[in-house]
Amino acid sequence: MRTHGWSGSAPATDDEAVVRILTAAGNVIDERGADFSIADVARTLGVTRQTVYRYFPSTDALLVAAAVHAAGDFLERMATHMQGITDPVDAVAEAIATALEWLPKDKHIGLLVAPGQAGEHIASVTSEVALQFANAMLRRFDVDWGALGYTDADLDEFAEHLLRIIQSFVLDPGRPPRSPTEQRAYLRRWVGSAVLTAKPSPSV
Repeated sequence: MRTHGWSGSAPATDDEAVVRILTAAGNVIDERGADFSIADVARTLGVTRQTVYRYFPSTDALLVAAAVHAAGDFLERMATHMQGITDPVDAVAEAIATALEWLPKDKHIGLLVAPGQAGEHIASVTSEVALQFANAMLRRFDVDWGALGYTDADLDEFAEHLLRIIQSFVLDPGRPPRSPTEQRAYLRRWVGSAVLTAKPSPSV
């Protein structure tokens, strides 16, 4: 591992280097969103672009990694917020509404749901990375999906549905946007109700 640079304090291992690069990328994303380059991250770290490229082959790859790195914290906060909500309708409505409230303050997760914001690696809301994020969120709810008859395949499809709903509100929040109370009532009626009226596929 190259030891020069790093603002005079080189990482001891490659794993530490990756963490430091992701942390620096996160700081740049906080300031500029997806509009940044490998050079910006390298400059923050006090290394050359080639050093960053050694760990991440492109800006898109670094964007994806940074978004995934930040997703863990977002999911933990969401799980804490959703704790104790066992009714599936309330859970779905609250999760979507909360995500929409948090997204403007979290540019990292916004990369997973805003179309085209992270280049070819996160090209759409149905990208593998975005779907994995939504699946992880669903499975952290205190909802007994199995008791409702949902299989893993059903939850995969439902995760995509939630992402599409979230994306639609990101693109057009309404004119004027609904208040938090109105938003939750809307989601409970028109989105949450689908949870109960849907007919999950039978287990194979």
